[in-house]
This record gives sequence, C-alpha cells and structure tokens, in this order.
Amino acid sequence: MNKPLIAALALALPLGLVAAPAQADDDHDDDHPRPSSYVLDGDPTDEFGSKFEGIGVTRSQKTFYVSEVTGGEIHRGDVRTGETEVWKDEGADGRTTARGITTDRQGRVYIAGGPNGIGNDQPDLWVYSRHGELLAAIQLDVDDAFLNDVAIGPDGAAYFTNSNEPQIFRVAKEHGTWSATLWADAGDTIDVEIKSGEIFNLGGIVVSPGRGALIVAQGNTGQLWRFDLRTTEATPIDIGEADLTNADGLVLRGHTLWVVRNFAHVLTTMRISHRTSVARLISERMTDPDRVFTTAKIARGRLLLVDSKFDEQVAEPPYEVVAMKLRP
Repeated sequence: MNKPLIAALALALPLGLVAAPAQADDDHDDDHPRPSSYVLDGDPTDEFGSKFEGIGVTRSQKTFYVSEVTGGEIHRGDVRTGETEVWKDEGADGRTTARGITTDRQGRVYIAGGPNGIGNDQPDLWVYSRHGELLAAIQLDVDDAFLNDVAIGPDGAAYFTNSNEPQIFRVAKEHGTWSATLWADAGDTIDVEIKSGEIFNLGGIVVSPGRGALIVAQGNTGQLWRFDLRTTEATPIDIGEADLTNADGLVLRGHTLWVVRNFAHVLTTMRISHRTSVARLISERMTDPDRVFTTAKIARGRLLLVDSKFDEQVAEPPYEVVAMKLRP
C-alpha cells in the first residue's frame, strides 16, 4: 500500500482513530520484541537532573540519537535491542546544551544548540560523521540565535529554525567547506510575540509532502507556516479550527503530520494538502499527563517520543524515550 493511500484511509477514519502504518508487526523486529521505552543515562552530578529535547533516527531506522538540554550530552540508542549509551559527553566541542537533532542520508548527525552560543564565543550548531568525527562547529553571525530544531532538505542541506527570530538558517558543505547562512527571514510576515523565555516561536520543522517547502511550527501561537524552498517566502497554512498551541516537534509521513504539543499533553494528527496550503485535523490523542513530550521520530512503524522532564524543577530518573504505535 502506498503512502498517499495510507493517508487517505486515515482521513476516512472517525475522529480519534489513526490508520496503522504498513508494518507487519509493530512489536517485533527480526523475531525479537522491541522495548516499549528506552532508558537514557542521566547525569547524577547535575543539580537539576537531566532534561532532554531532540531525537534523530538514521535512515536504516536502527539507531537513534537524543540531545540533552542539561549539559549538551548526545545519547545514542539501538531501536531493536533498547541499549543506549552517551555518544558525546557533556561539554564536548564547546556544547553545554543541545536541542533539535537529526541525521542525513550519509548518517551525519546535525545538532541545534539552542542558546549555546548566546553571549559567548561558543558554537550554535554542530555536524558529526556517523563515526563521531566532528565535521563542523559553527557560531552564527547573529547575536541571540536560539537554534531550536533541524530538518534535512531535498538539496541535502540542513535547515535550522531560530526561536528568537522568524528565521531559518541553511547549513551545508559546499566547495569543501561547511558554512551556515541566513536562508529565510520572515520578520515582515511572522509576528514574534515572545523572545526567549519559556514559550518559543519557530520550532519544529519538516519537509513538505511535495518536497517544495518546509513546514514550521510556531508553538506560542499554534500556527503552522510554509516556507517555499525556491523563494524562501513564508505563508500561513490554513489549519481550520485545530488547536496547535504548544506545538513543538513535527513528524511527517506522506500527507500525515503529527504535531507533538508538549505542555498541552496532546499528539495531534493532521492531513496536509499536496501544496502545503491547508492542514485538516484527523485526530487528537492525549499523551501521558506525567510526561512532557517535546518531539518524535518514526522508527520501524512506531513513534519514538522524547520525555523531556521539563515539568520537573529537578528532573528525576527514569529518563526515557517512549515508543508509541501509530494506531490507537
């Protein structure tokens, strides 16, 4: 069954139901059961415990990476066995915090630094090879960039959202050198209501179904934006009566968009039109009220959601990535 047909079936289901993905068995992989959650190592020396935000999954969907806000550690896990490890230690390559994270077709790992480079000379973002070699550590020519999330575009470049301004930065290796450029500035279109603090503007980002645009979530207003990859123009996506406040991470497959709404404790499922001009509500699923999920990625028929611990002043273990079937 092809992806558009799956999305069409999902749209036809009653509210609250989501069509299952084409997967022979969601709970087993190579005849071995997969864990319902993945436990991450915390930092016992941090007075605030460990808190997490981003997740990236490799193309093979066998390995995932999770970013730690407290300290900037990068964790790596095996989707099949549940084994995890600290892949990059606290403070590695000038990183004291980390936010969005993703991988490209070559297995390279891209990390958004959030406020890591604000008020200092530290990097705002990093790129690593799949073997862990540092390929780039870049500080942007912007005073207060808060790089929140990252997605790989059709051109192979990485696109990072800035939560402090309505901007997207493009990162790529060209002519043998890694560089970051301000790709889009939508200051004339998008109203930045709150700068920094607890409520963020532009955050989650994915490539549109037709691969001609980027879909970006604005969490504090509950709006989705379309950034044209050819012109960089930003236009609002018509979301109808859907409530997308607290929108954080975005996950797209075919024309189905999952919106992780952190402090709202809701996973909202939308159907995106081919031209990315309209998004309509399919379902809303309440998530665990004792967890604040920030974002997710699909891995072998399941969503892997990051339990951030943002609701705990002092985070306490267990620290987990939670697996959820793409069905009720």
